Amino acid sequence: MVESPFGRAGRFWRGNLHAHSDRSDGALSPREVVGRYREAGYDFVAVTDHFRARHGFPLTDTRSFRTPEFTTLLGAELHPPRTEFASEWHLLAVGLPLDFRPPEPDEDGPGLARRARAAGAFVGLAHPAASLLTAADAATVDAAHAVEVYNALSAREDRGDSWHLTDVLLNRGHRLGAFAADDAHFQPQDPPACAAWVWVRAESRTPEALSAALKAGHYYASTGPELHDVRLSEGWLTVRCSPVRKIVISGGVPGAIVQRGEALTEWRAPVAMFRDRHFRVTVEDAAGRRAWSNPLLPGQYT
Repeated sequence: MVESPFGRAGRFWRGNLHAHSDRSDGALSPREVVGRYREAGYDFVAVTDHFRARHGFPLTDTRSFRTPEFTTLLGAELHPPRTEFASEWHLLAVGLPLDFRPPEPDEDGPGLARRARAAGAFVGLAHPAASLLTAADAATVDAAHAVEVYNALSAREDRGDSWHLTDVLLNRGHRLGAFAADDAHFQPQDPPACAAWVWVRAESRTPEALSAALKAGHYYASTGPELHDVRLSEGWLTVRCSPVRKIVISGGVPGAIVQRGEALTEWRAPVAMFRDRHFRVTVEDAAGRRAWSNPLLPGQYT
């Protein structure tokens, strides 16, 4: 579980943590990828090209595209061998140094994730549902900060949502956050970009401040709605958000607490059913777009 971002100093900054350029298998140059997100009103983007031998192990340098109003984080999608059902891992590492070395011949997924985290990166399990990552595979990655619980590109094959695996891992004691991302490649057959993102709470939009906030869990994920506050006090959870049609509290036990209505912006509910298990907030707006808090535990916030 991670700390709540709500009520902290600073403000929320909108960013995409997962995108690809023509340095690997994307259709656009790094400059064009950055430009797409800047023009869409984002505050930052990470161009995370596939760190594979056939692409020359690119760690795409986007520092020259930073401006006072927009910044970039450096990163890559790492692919050491292998998982139970796939020939390679999909590990997102945001905040890597430019001299990060390619995998060693005997370096596996958990080992490379540890090296990326030690180098200063925010490490995420990328699109586990689309990659058919098993709970046994995922449990070996002890360096992960978070799971990509929604991947907009994978949603086209009905494998965009990875909350089931995340809940299993959390119930087994793993401390993980939850982020959403585009995984944009900008290919003609791809869904439109700017469909899933994170709101990161930090005092500035500098790469250093954003990276620190991500690793501390000071963010939430969204495909549209905004969470204004998620606060637990004396066994009651208060949610404040942009207008939505549904608010759900679910997590580490079967079942959920659900409130439906028109243009809901605030709701208060008891969370005794979760006892010592994790739970999270999901809100859904009239268009079916969702936002998710990071998982939390009863008694964690007062």
